[in-house]
Amino acid sequence: MKKAMNWLKNIRPLKVLTVLLVGIFLFTVQACGTPGVASQPPQPGSQAPNTERYDPTKDYPLSSPAGGINNFSDVDPRARDEKAANDKAEALVKNAQKNIEQKGIDSREQYGRNFQQGTPLGERVKKFGEDIGSSADEVREGLVKGTQRGFENLKGNTQNATEDLTKNVQRGAEDTGKNVQRTAEDAGNAVKRTVKDVD
Repeated sequence: MKKAMNWLKNIRPLKVLTVLLVGIFLFTVQACGTPGVASQPPQPGSQAPNTERYDPTKDYPLSSPAGGINNFSDVDPRARDEKAANDKAEALVKNAQKNIEQKGIDSREQYGRNFQQGTPLGERVKKFGEDIGSSADEVREGLVKGTQRGFENLKGNTQNATEDLTKNVQRGAEDTGKNVQRTAEDAGNAVKRTVKDVD
């Protein structure tokens, strides 16, 4: 309580007045100053805000409705040869329809007939055997390469371990020698202090 009373006694009216005037000055400068960030941005080329501006979309020719998705052609209007794209699409549709008609499956008997009309059984078995053989060769090659890589890694790791062990033994011997030397020096210093204390 005494501290608060002493503080109130030390406050001088001149200090209070100074703080009050500085606060009023700052408030006035901020509130009544020239507008900075909140002002209207300048218009390019001194145009009025409501003048008509350039519209870049009017430079591109828009395609007229042609019946595709969203009532427009599905082909890019800038494409050079729309007829070729339409012909190719029609050929693909015809080919798909032909495949459905020829190879469509409604029953097991039809599947058997389609299967018999395809590649002969002997040729299919031969291709199947070749596929299995090539797969086995790939697995064998991968196994051999992996084993060789493993042996190389093991050899490198063994060499690194022996080098590290040699370095650690050398460091240990050096540290032991330094420790013995320090101990001898400390013992010599202790003897010197004892001799000084006796005198």
